[in-house]
This record gives sequence, structure tokens and C-alpha cells, in this order.
Amino acid sequence: MSFRPPQSLSQPGFANTGFNVLEYEMQAERAAALARQGIKVEEALAALRANDARAPDDDLLYRAADAVWALFIQREMCGMRNNRDIIKRYDIPKEVLARVGMVRK
Repeated sequence: MSFRPPQSLSQPGFANTGFNVLEYEMQAERAAALARQGIKVEEALAALRANDARAPDDDLLYRAADAVWALFIQREMCGMRNNRDIIKRYDIPKEVLARVGMVRK
């Protein structure tokens, strides 16, 4: 038995076209890219925290900031413009946030 959504929820003109399949694939790729970038942020922050006990390393701070910046951009591409929950979830230090978007020479 197949399930058919109510007609009130479907968009007119797109019901039996390839658009739905393409949109589904694009959403799946955006979600996968967002997950991959989240893993990169976790790894960069873990390396920063592991080294933080010895001495602060500017290179690790900038790597973490670049990873966080890329995550912010990826989230914005997915339509999520508020990054407060990500900052809280990953416990991103203020030192990293201060370097987000900075370009080094």
C-alpha cells in the first residue's frame, strides 16, 4: 500500500516531475556536507583543547576558526542563520570566535 500526501500539502505543477527527486538529492547532499563540516569543527576544537594545556598555539586557533567559519557558511546555505546554538553545542571558545572570518597574511 502506498501513501499519498494530502493535496493541500503538495505544490501544484511539481507532483510528477523530476524536480522532487532533484530537490531531495540536493537536500541530502547539503545535510551530508553539514555533517562533514561539523566533524571538522569537532576535530579542530579537540586538537586546540589538547594543546591548550601546554601553550596557546595561534595556528590551531586559526584552523579552528576556519573550520567554524566554514560551518557557519554551510549552515547559512541550508537556511539556518542563527549560530548561537552551534556555538553553545560545540562550546566554541571566544578566542576562536574572535578569529572567525579573519584572513591571515
